[in-house]
Amino acid sequence: MTQLIVDSLTCEYRKNPLGIDVKKPRISWKVKSNLRGTMQKAYQIQVASNESFTDILWDTKIVASDDSIHIEYEGPDVKPRTRYYYRVKIWDNYDRESPWSKVAWWESGLIYTSEWKANWITPSPEEIDPHSEPAFLLRKKFALRKGIVSARLYGTGVGLYESFLNGARVGDDLFNPGWTSYHKRLQYQTYDVTEQLVEGQNALGIVLADGWYKGTLSFENKRHVYGDKRSAIFQLYVKYQDGTEELITTDPTWKASTGPILYSEIYNGEIYDARLEIEDWCLPSLEEQNWKHTVKVNLPVENLVAQENWPTRVTEVIKPVDTFVTPNGETVIDMGQNMVGRIRFKVNAPKGTRICLKHGEVLDKEGNIYFGNLGKAEQKVEYITKGVAGEEYAPHFTYHGFRYVRVEGYPGQENGLPLDNFVGEVIHSDMEPTGEFECSQPLINQLQKNIVWGQRGNFLDLPTDCPQRNERLGWTGDAQVFIETAVFNYHCGPFFTKWLRDLKADQLEDGNVPIVIPAVVAGVGSAAWGDAATIVPWTLYQTYGDKRLLSEQYESMKAWVEFIRRQGKSEYLWNSGFHFGDWLALDAKENSFVGATPKDFIATVFYAYSTRIVRDTAKILGNFADVQEYSLLLDKIIEHFNQEFVTPSGRLVSPTQTAHVIALMFDVVKGEAKDRTAFELNELIIQNDYHLTTGFVGTPYLCLALSKGGYHETAVKLLMQESYPSWLYAIKKGATTIWEHWDSIKEDGSFWSDQMNSFNHYAYGSIGNWLYKNVAGIDMDNAAPAYKRIRIEPKFAGIELTFAKASYDTMYGKILSSWTLTDAEVKIDLEIPPNTTAEVILPYATISDVFESENLLINATDISSYFEKEDGVHLTIGSGVYCFKYRNKHGLKQTFSEETRVIDLLNQKETHEVIERYAPGISKPPAIFALKTEKLRDLPKHPESNLTNGMVKELIEDLNKINW
Repeated sequence: MTQLIVDSLTCEYRKNPLGIDVKKPRISWKVKSNLRGTMQKAYQIQVASNESFTDILWDTKIVASDDSIHIEYEGPDVKPRTRYYYRVKIWDNYDRESPWSKVAWWESGLIYTSEWKANWITPSPEEIDPHSEPAFLLRKKFALRKGIVSARLYGTGVGLYESFLNGARVGDDLFNPGWTSYHKRLQYQTYDVTEQLVEGQNALGIVLADGWYKGTLSFENKRHVYGDKRSAIFQLYVKYQDGTEELITTDPTWKASTGPILYSEIYNGEIYDARLEIEDWCLPSLEEQNWKHTVKVNLPVENLVAQENWPTRVTEVIKPVDTFVTPNGETVIDMGQNMVGRIRFKVNAPKGTRICLKHGEVLDKEGNIYFGNLGKAEQKVEYITKGVAGEEYAPHFTYHGFRYVRVEGYPGQENGLPLDNFVGEVIHSDMEPTGEFECSQPLINQLQKNIVWGQRGNFLDLPTDCPQRNERLGWTGDAQVFIETAVFNYHCGPFFTKWLRDLKADQLEDGNVPIVIPAVVAGVGSAAWGDAATIVPWTLYQTYGDKRLLSEQYESMKAWVEFIRRQGKSEYLWNSGFHFGDWLALDAKENSFVGATPKDFIATVFYAYSTRIVRDTAKILGNFADVQEYSLLLDKIIEHFNQEFVTPSGRLVSPTQTAHVIALMFDVVKGEAKDRTAFELNELIIQNDYHLTTGFVGTPYLCLALSKGGYHETAVKLLMQESYPSWLYAIKKGATTIWEHWDSIKEDGSFWSDQMNSFNHYAYGSIGNWLYKNVAGIDMDNAAPAYKRIRIEPKFAGIELTFAKASYDTMYGKILSSWTLTDAEVKIDLEIPPNTTAEVILPYATISDVFESENLLINATDISSYFEKEDGVHLTIGSGVYCFKYRNKHGLKQTFSEETRVIDLLNQKETHEVIERYAPGISKPPAIFALKTEKLRDLPKHPESNLTNGMVKELIEDLNKINW
């Protein structure tokens, strides 16, 4: 039985990180306990130079604190290339002392620029054309003595590299070193290669391809954006039993060649000629007489930083579900899922057989594979066989967004492809999954799957807009609208930490923020895009309690707000410059991508939001002068917004859904104007027959604003909408990811414009945030970040939703919220992690009705407090597993009309509940009421029955008119 255990130790978000450059690493842990209401009261951390802790470098002793995340190391300065072991124990509020945790460790990287001893190298340009398309092979043979105890390989390259030792791949990560603002920040990787080395002769090899550094980039088809020469820098440290150390580095003694990779581009694909493979190219036995020389390259080492992001890997292997021949006569494989990654295949074929794969996302209405949305991206790989049994191939330095694959040249394909010889390898940043959501509606469950697949496909080292066409850029707008959903699904701490540092690096001197990060295309300064500079770090702080990152980004955040402040004729309105507006909104004018909501309206609302974030950040960081300044600025922005965009009677000047949504979400309307805005948003949805018209700016907050404004039932009905435009329309059309357009495939099977029609574009997947927070009810008290104080408030609405369940693994541990509605009962199951507390609202419950684990609430133990309000019973609970049950006396499992709710109550013969709802305090119903209710029971009990609905309306009116 679990007692009190310290578990899940991490350093800088990672378990046992290898090669980090953080000089004061932060330690976090989770607590496991068999007692409810467990709170940590004290902790002790020890850091040592050895696993036995006989040489302790830092001992906190007993610290009276409930802090268990981001505890900063304060021991002696961290040395380069050194492993540090740490362990933790805690004391809790039950006077228990835990045993020491299992020992964890972190290992420092090179840390200091002075530690780089190697040279950047590239093939001699006199022998190998530096602009040639084939990937370069670099190799070095070296000898090692007996008694190897450890070895570390540190290295990076421009563009992409793979490294090999003694014929075997080093590591399993892909697309190294990742994509950063290369001139300012370039990641290097660290590998433990102890087991790959041998006494005597060894060989180290590197493969170099163009990648993002010098390959084709963006819809502008730029090349050589960062440089025009591939090169690499590596150093291998080998330690021996006698305490000595040997260093092997890249230098001009290395040899170079080209090999079987004739061409490899991220957008266009790869050509691989297996006949050109150099057998044993990375073994020490290779004769090097035909290899070329290398030369030094004048590149800096000052911009080298240790790997910050999760590594990119193959995270899943899926099998194709079908193969068929299209009406055009093309042989196609169906993976059953729109995915991002590559195909790996096996083949037996004569030498020189050319096999070609071309990747697409959907089929057209005739059933042919569709490539029109790829732009100038080829998404094509070619493999030329070497003629041996069981050849196997997957591309190295390219990836594709696809569900369907056209296959040409595979032996015998006219008789059908052998599907067992093909698999899809799913590739993305290897983030830890943290959240799950499911409910009683299968289409919503598919929507959640589509959201997750969209995130996986577009979180490949940076948050891209799409994975298939010649774009795949880190669009700031897409990232900020999706981040709150993203952090529910996966642990995004390292992912966005790395990306934010690039945003800060590429931010202009005047504070303007490029529209994509890294900044490789023109365009800056758009509202809701540049606001990623404030929204993303603030969201990471709320989610993970990362105060250090917030502090690191603070000047960037301020610079963005100050940039806005200098725009236009008034420092309190943003009414100038270029803006995307409500991108791809359905209320746009003909042949326009921009919705009807005025751009200066959107810009000023986001100006207010970013200013509020900067003010709140200043509070967290203790910068009280800035708190005062940005509080005053925020008040002025809101004042001027209301003068400019709100009539004296409280009506918004823009009658669009998006205008109402963002005004509500970002609190720029107050009092009666706020109530009116919420009411009119609800009316706009109803008048549009429960369909949305919002684009990239409004959609992320649409259902949140409705629920916040008191119209949760409308939000649910909007979510449930299956006809165009809606989230479920795409699913009914077979979508397995989120589309860029609400009608990427139209009702008749035709497509939206080829110009911009991604079938894997996660922005509209931002509805996932609302599913977790409002449907399942998992939220936090923003004053206690990282879910230290949890808020659980599930919201019920709609006959389709009778069950919802979500779990989320926070920095403190797992939160679970699950609810089930039956005609008779409401059941809510909760799990709260140790060292946290939770405020829980049981909707529409009364204290006398609530049971917890078979005990009446008034008799339940381990409930800190409870009281009853109009919206239900409010509880304060500590950690543990809870099961709450109470009578479903308010017809929570009903549809959206009062009439149908009454019908259901009468069906259950709950006449007294109808009286209580519409005539509270009456002891005996009048005769006319009894007659009408009896008559109603003889009619069809369906909301579609006009006769029934009419009589119910009359009954409600009678009750309201009678003077009791």
